Amino acid sequence: MPLYIKDTEVDRLTNELIGLTKTSKVDAVKSALKDAIASRKAKLSMRERLAKTLAMAEAAGPFHPGDHRRETDEMWGEDA
Repeated sequence: MPLYIKDTEVDRLTNELIGLTKTSKVDAVKSALKDAIASRKAKLSMRERLAKTLAMAEAAGPFHPGDHRRETDEMWGEDA
């Protein structure tokens, strides 16, 4: 979906970034958004950064211990 922004300050800032980076408008906006996202993620607490991983682990359910050596050997077609 296209992004259309009609704001004179955004246009001015985009043109300034284009002048500094010598890139296209698309690349300038993409780079600015990536930098802003990375900056925000870096400021998150450890708990916030791990929330997605913890949610995935919870959704996966409890760990089922097994004979991992045997399972790995079977997976690779090796005799135990």
